[in-house]
Amino acid sequence: MTTLLEQALAEVQKLAPEQQDAIAALILEELADEQKWDRAFAESQDVLAQLAQDVRAKKQSDRRTAGIDDL
Repeated sequence: MTTLLEQALAEVQKLAPEQQDAIAALILEELADEQKWDRAFAESQDVLAQLAQDVRAKKQSDRRTAGIDDL
């Protein structure tokens, strides 16, 4: 555990139980949200790669159509 987290938890321990629970709930909610975003990002890599490939292909096609392949 980091020093900063130890310091924060020491301060939380000084609070009333209801306040401790409120802070704990916020921390757990934030951690769950972070895990959700990490999973969503990891699962979207194939889709993002395909979208990027599609954009590159469209851009190349547009260049050919405009007769400016060297751009």
